[in-house]
Amino acid sequence: MTPRTRRRAGWAVLLVAALVCGLGAWSYGQARGDRSLSYAKARDTALADGRRHLATLNSLDGENAKRVDDGLRAWLDSSTGPLHDQLERTRKADAKSLTTAGDTARGKVTSAALTALDERTGTAELIATVDVAVTPRTGAPGTQRKRFGATLARTADGWKVKALTAIGTGGGR
Repeated sequence: MTPRTRRRAGWAVLLVAALVCGLGAWSYGQARGDRSLSYAKARDTALADGRRHLATLNSLDGENAKRVDDGLRAWLDSSTGPLHDQLERTRKADAKSLTTAGDTARGKVTSAALTALDERTGTAELIATVDVAVTPRTGAPGTQRKRFGATLARTADGWKVKALTAIGTGGGR
């Protein structure tokens, strides 16, 4: 290969590299400003927050009054709107009955999905299956499978549960 041919080949490689870099930068710019990417991030955040809060709302350590109080505080931190108001209203009665019962429950979301997301209004709808491992003060421990529909609301602290509804399994005839 002559020096002139090598120089031309070098310039050709440099030109191709510059084009690839330019296309990559253009593609990145398009994706970064893409509304569907923003929507996907909001969806993922709402789903993750909803899963975490749903697990919290199905968990409580009833071993003693301090742990019950901590659990009820966690419930309040996971909720907003009407659900938060209801939990606040019934907190004293709940603390008394839960401390007396002494049961411990650990909720684990096994499956969840958003069925709706409205970024403009800051609301989302979630459906989920939760396995709740219950350890009673007396008796044998067990696991209950529950299904829920939840309305989420975006707050300054992230997405929280605004309303929670138990969904029947529909298995009875």
